[in-house]
Amino acid sequence: MASKIHFSLFLILFLAHYAFVNGDATLIKSTCKNTKYYNLCFSSLKSNPSSPNADTKGLAVIMVGIGMTNATSTSSYLSSKSLTPTNNTTLKSVLKECADKYNYAGDSLQASVQDLANEEYDYAYIHITAAKDYPNACYNAFKRVPDLVYPPELATRENGLKHICDVAMGIIDNLINM
Repeated sequence: MASKIHFSLFLILFLAHYAFVNGDATLIKSTCKNTKYYNLCFSSLKSNPSSPNADTKGLAVIMVGIGMTNATSTSSYLSSKSLTPTNNTTLKSVLKECADKYNYAGDSLQASVQDLANEEYDYAYIHITAAKDYPNACYNAFKRVPDLVYPPELATRENGLKHICDVAMGIIDNLINM
């Protein structure tokens, strides 16, 4: 998994640095205005050092990278929780299932980076939509077991990933409509 993360980060940095040019604060603002979560979009892109050199496609790649970081971080968080000593094997199983779902979300986002590079925006959108949906499977896994409580920390992470994906899809909408 670590090599996948390193490769993904390298790919994002490479594409953002070499393939995308001409971005600035004005482009970030106009791009983010067309997304569902303007403040998340603007603050995320403005704080990324690659954004000033990115065009709209580059901004989409940066946002997808932020989503990949969220998904990977959540998967690692859940994996560590599943290793915590407990006699509750059901909880461990659900945590493992959730870690896998967030790992799949990261994989889908990684695939969307390649789609963006190939200007296959419909496929990128589909992959990001899949990544956005994986947390629902985790939530449902918790709900299938009456005694388990969906952790508030996980709910926060779930909403974060969904919002990041919504922003990335909004940026892709900009690309499709250009």
